[in-house]
Amino acid sequence: MKQIVVTEKQKAVIRQQAKDFLFMSIGIFLYSFGFTAFILPEKVVMGGVSGLSALAFYAFNFPPAISMWGINCGLLLLAFRALSRQFTIRTIVGVTVMSLFVGFLQPFFTAHPVITAGEDKFMHVLIGGALGGAGLGLVFSHNGSTGGTDIIIALLNKHFRMSFGRAMQFIDISIIGSSYFLFHSTETIVYGVAFTLIASYVCDYIINGARQTVQFIIISKKYEKIADTINKHVHRGVTLIEGKGWYSKGDVKILIVLARKYESQEVFNYIKHIDPEALVSQSFCQGVFGEGFDTIK
Repeated sequence: MKQIVVTEKQKAVIRQQAKDFLFMSIGIFLYSFGFTAFILPEKVVMGGVSGLSALAFYAFNFPPAISMWGINCGLLLLAFRALSRQFTIRTIVGVTVMSLFVGFLQPFFTAHPVITAGEDKFMHVLIGGALGGAGLGLVFSHNGSTGGTDIIIALLNKHFRMSFGRAMQFIDISIIGSSYFLFHSTETIVYGVAFTLIASYVCDYIINGARQTVQFIIISKKYEKIADTINKHVHRGVTLIEGKGWYSKGDVKILIVLARKYESQEVFNYIKHIDPEALVSQSFCQGVFGEGFDTIK
């Protein structure tokens, strides 16, 4: 019998996939928890397939877990040719896991509610939005997908050439706005918009906040001492570029430094101590990949 040999590269891929699935499951659980414990009891409608499932639950008492899975599978069939094989597989896994979590948690929180009458509704929307955004951030940062809006946008891009942002806004506003025909309340629309904004902000922060980096452009006559100090004490690389000042027509030395956000004040302190007259430009980067920073996934 032939022995199957697994290389180190294959082991690394398996470990990465297992890690992605673990964090994707945690993220989906957080989203499901916020959705079932704080959003459904307050009858708030958000965007995406979750919003459609919430509408079906409020109007017909149809289980949101089943409608989530059914709508997403229907959209996958419609957009099958517009989606990659990997995206389709990850979406099916993500949608199935989410449906299982929602199917378990929704009746549980119906029988054992975490919120009581008279409490601040906006606070519940805030908590639900934060949990939902954090969950989606974990899912997206580990190459996962929960379907929904992503599938609809793939269809719109194929047939109407609509931009991602515009398509997402159009879909979410349409779903949230349709709640007016059910509740006849503008307050419900406002809460739906609030949930979407909070979830989007937290999601972006989870994806980009941890790896946010800072780029410095430094022009100083004491460039050598500044570069050596940053190398030695901040342990960051420095790139030297030859430049020329157009006003003075003199040669200048330009330093480029990439550092973590939390290291930026330390860099400033060293520059100020060495040359208070240095010209410094600071800009934020959403991510830097390579040695000393994040690895490319």
